[in-house]
Amino acid sequence: MHSHYALIVTLALCAVSALAQKSSTMEAIAYLAGTSTVKGNVTFIQNGCSENVHVRVYLEGLTPGKHGFHVHEKGDLTGGCVSTGAHFNPDKMDHGAPGDEVRHVGDLGNIEADANGIVDTTFTDHLISLTGKRTIVGRGLVVHELTDDLGKGTHPDSKKTGNAGGRLACGVIGVNDIGDEWPCSSATGKVVSIFAFVLTVLTSRVLY
Repeated sequence: MHSHYALIVTLALCAVSALAQKSSTMEAIAYLAGTSTVKGNVTFIQNGCSENVHVRVYLEGLTPGKHGFHVHEKGDLTGGCVSTGAHFNPDKMDHGAPGDEVRHVGDLGNIEADANGIVDTTFTDHLISLTGKRTIVGRGLVVHELTDDLGKGTHPDSKKTGNAGGRLACGVIGVNDIGDEWPCSSATGKVVSIFAFVLTVLTSRVLY
């Protein structure tokens, strides 16, 4: 009898392990456009529920130089880019640079266009997420006219917007490829937890 229990436990543990280790890569994308010539795609990839987010930016039509680049609180384009609201700031912080301890979740700093007006770059951010309370999925993404001063300037808007000027182009961050189920869901977590509890009980019976 114990051998049967042991076999069941072993197989079940393998199943839970496979479920827990299932690829949890999440990917989202935004197409940016506006009244200007600016347009392009921004892709967000997160390789685990608590991992940093990798951002790939390809935009064209910008004036050469740095431009403020932020996630905004609303995925609403009914009134153009202005409808996306303020920077995404669930923690109610002052505006800052991506590497600052005090910053908006949506503060992604600046992107820099080359002499041809093209941005083709990748970077990683530790604060935004594609899941949980800091998810940026469904929110607005905006590229601005001017350089973001990263909250270090003397302008009254420095601690609010980085004084980055007008909104040149914007888009909504949407799900790109999620497979059968969006990873990190509470339902999946509960199933794994319940399954693990049952296995613990079975294991204790086998051992004792």
